Amino acid sequence: MANRERPLSPHLQVYRWQVQMVTSILHRATGVVLALGSLLMVCAFLSLAAGPDKWARFSDFARSPLGFLILFGWSWSLAFHLINGIRHLVQDAGYGYAIDKFIRSSWISVFGSLLLTALIWVLAMVQRGAA
Repeated sequence: MANRERPLSPHLQVYRWQVQMVTSILHRATGVVLALGSLLMVCAFLSLAAGPDKWARFSDFARSPLGFLILFGWSWSLAFHLINGIRHLVQDAGYGYAIDKFIRSSWISVFGSLLLTALIWVLAMVQRGAA
């Protein structure tokens, strides 16, 4: 069989990054992060059920800088996946396919998730007396 030069499929280097592309990739990535973070929540519940010593150890980890980073990332993933999922449901209903609306809803997903995450953490810190 002859070895002919065949065109390669376009790759990410060919395309100019757009907010729609980023939100699509992030939606998939946050789904994976949420699945992994659910395992962390199972560990939290098991620690809580195992008694005060185990819970204190888990709580110390959650309050560490690494624990805070993980929990903050998980909460942002939850907020983004929720808002972007609602955006997808609206589009599945047939609305928001005009390019300007599509771009606007993508930015709403990004900034809305940041705002929702900040609100969650501010409320949590106020409730715990940390703010």
